Amino acid sequence: MKRLAIILSLACLWAVNSTAQSYAPQKTDAKFKVKPVVGMQAYAFDLHDVKLLGSGPFRNAMDKDSAYLLRIDPDRLLARFYEHAGLPTKGEAYGGWESSGLSGHTLGHYLSACSMMYVSTGNKAFKDKVDYLVAQLARCQEARKTGYVGGIPEEDSIFGKVARGQIRTGGFDLNGGWSPWYTVHKIMAGLLDAYLYTDNQQALKVDIGLADWTAATLKNLDTAQLQRMLKCEYGGMNDVLANIYSITGNKKYLDLSYKFYDDFVMKPLSEKIDPMTGKHSNTNVPKAIGSARQYELTGNKGDSTIADFFWDIMVHQRTYVIGGNSNYEYCGAPGKLNDALSDNTCETCNTYNMLKLTRHLFCWQPSGKLADFYERALYNHILASQNPETGMMCYFVPLRMGTRKEFSDPFNTFTCCVGSGMENHSKYSEAIYFQGRDGSLYVNLFIGSALNWKDKGIQVIQNTEYPARPETHLAIKTSKPTAFALRIRHPWWAKQGMTVKVNGKEVKDAKEENGYLVINRKWNNLDKIDVNFPMALYSEPMPDNPNRIALLYGPVVLAGQLGDTMPDPVYGTPVLLTDNHDVNSWAKQNGSNPLVFNLKNVGKPFDVTLQPFYATYNRYYNVYWDYFTNEEWTSREKEYEAEKKRAQEIERATIDVMRLGEMQPERDHNLHASEKSYTGDALGRTSREARDGGFFSFDMKVDPSVPNAVLATYIGDDKRGSFEIFVDDVKIGSQELTGGATGKFYDVEYPIPASLIAGKTKVVVKFQGLPGKTAGRVFGCRIIRK
Repeated sequence: MKRLAIILSLACLWAVNSTAQSYAPQKTDAKFKVKPVVGMQAYAFDLHDVKLLGSGPFRNAMDKDSAYLLRIDPDRLLARFYEHAGLPTKGEAYGGWESSGLSGHTLGHYLSACSMMYVSTGNKAFKDKVDYLVAQLARCQEARKTGYVGGIPEEDSIFGKVARGQIRTGGFDLNGGWSPWYTVHKIMAGLLDAYLYTDNQQALKVDIGLADWTAATLKNLDTAQLQRMLKCEYGGMNDVLANIYSITGNKKYLDLSYKFYDDFVMKPLSEKIDPMTGKHSNTNVPKAIGSARQYELTGNKGDSTIADFFWDIMVHQRTYVIGGNSNYEYCGAPGKLNDALSDNTCETCNTYNMLKLTRHLFCWQPSGKLADFYERALYNHILASQNPETGMMCYFVPLRMGTRKEFSDPFNTFTCCVGSGMENHSKYSEAIYFQGRDGSLYVNLFIGSALNWKDKGIQVIQNTEYPARPETHLAIKTSKPTAFALRIRHPWWAKQGMTVKVNGKEVKDAKEENGYLVINRKWNNLDKIDVNFPMALYSEPMPDNPNRIALLYGPVVLAGQLGDTMPDPVYGTPVLLTDNHDVNSWAKQNGSNPLVFNLKNVGKPFDVTLQPFYATYNRYYNVYWDYFTNEEWTSREKEYEAEKKRAQEIERATIDVMRLGEMQPERDHNLHASEKSYTGDALGRTSREARDGGFFSFDMKVDPSVPNAVLATYIGDDKRGSFEIFVDDVKIGSQELTGGATGKFYDVEYPIPASLIAGKTKVVVKFQGLPGKTAGRVFGCRIIRK
């Protein structure tokens, strides 16, 4: 009766919203004139037709995100749009990236998030925000008279030069602008979502205006000029233009989408050549999504190869245990992850986009491996990237041993991952179910939810406490008996098998196809399906190091809880001291919480508690663990003692110390820096750098009675700095940062000639970048006695 009550209560909610569209193809959708020309084997459900139920972590994440979205002031997002259109502003621009070269990208994400949140919750306040933003963008577009609308610094100059074929470009720079096409894409995608999810007709009109402006900007460029332009990140311009073609039926937008096709990543992908080593990850995932959409609309085999091959080399060669990829935003060599653990692993935007790509591929050929990846990334990266108390988001999700997550500020960050994060938590229902071409129903994810399956005239209710309990329960409401195949994913980790009962009777003759248990029968009103998949604790090694592992329980990555203070980088981060690699012999389930485990006499120097990574925040943790033998552990202790001794010696030799990146020490040492100088932090230490040939300098005490040296501290993660070190404008050394041990600091000494300090008590130390290069990061500087 409880399930029936839920079904009846949902009927009202389903009736409130207008039709919504997810990017993955649906079986029927009147808003798209051009349908897929290739045979889809599965179709996405309209986001409007699937609602989250219950009070689990996904519902909490959506509620926290919903509250945050309602706090944002649309006029502050519009500030630069008004200004650039010559209209009066109504509020000050937000901070972070919204006050820099990517201003406007957040507005696009916000449009998408509010549009989807309106469909997911039925709260009209979100549609009101969407309608207001679209109306104001239309005002700005009308005032500018060109079809363009935006808030990018120097945008008219940037795109005017592009139109004239004057193109100066780099990885993130186009004619002096920070990835301007990336921001254009976010605005266009947001407008498209406003049309598809809230039926705002004006949004489509503004979007078509932007598409026409794009066509006018690129119309005179030859192939070489286009390829030069495409060396700068351009987001998913191919994707949004292909969708505008599908909506309007105007082939010029499809042709325009192919102008965003580069020869240095997309062409090799189309030939099944892996080009991703050393490439920026999130620059390239949207390209594959666009190719996937183009394939659906054209049948071009090269486009499908790009999408499918890209997914394969990213998921199977470059993905960490949580389902995320990249270190410092870049991809390494295939299968090489062991030395790429840092505070800057797994940019969240990458996984946001990989899940989009996965849904396209699932429509082409449904498989358990695609849904397994989706589940892994959804639980262990997307859900884990949000602070469950505040709703704030992670840019990176760190995997260094002994690290912790850093969350965004509500109004002064607005990085790319804050933008995609706004969307992530508004659409958890979009991949729970798919409809098979043969009329079957795929149950991909075990999340409490209700499906309104219009084609069949039935509703499906899923109640579950998964993953806390290894089971889920489905109920069917139908006005008449209906035959179809129910395909329930058999998770890859469920090695002990799974059992399914229909109306209390075990189904023993169900066959398995492509990772799904298939139950083909005629379903009656209020039929009940109970699914059980026993979970077990297990380990998963690094692809390039069998002695470095992560621990999981069922679909859930577990994190070791290390406390509220940063652990010692050598001795305070536990390892596993055992010759027995069977995790079940030394990790025991907590009796009061099935997702919590305790290490028993194996963690060195101490045992810890394990809990889900998605529930770990504001604390230090381990996700990966190293195995050690007793002999190896003795060596580790010796390393620790040696490091302590060296630190003591440096302290005794120090004349002055400069803690770069900290306000008071920099003021005390009279710091001066060029315009593009920035502070940062890693492993609990602050730093400073200066880009594009910039500098930073500061006063330091010296002791002319003994030989002196500058001692600078760097981190092994950095591989791009090239600079010179000066004392009182005299060069005393140069440094090329070529990398070292990931997650480890190291020191370099630069002797100071005696003549430079004779008769002095203070000098000016300067770090000067070579032309176009970065000085630093420098994590500390000392003057020491030699």
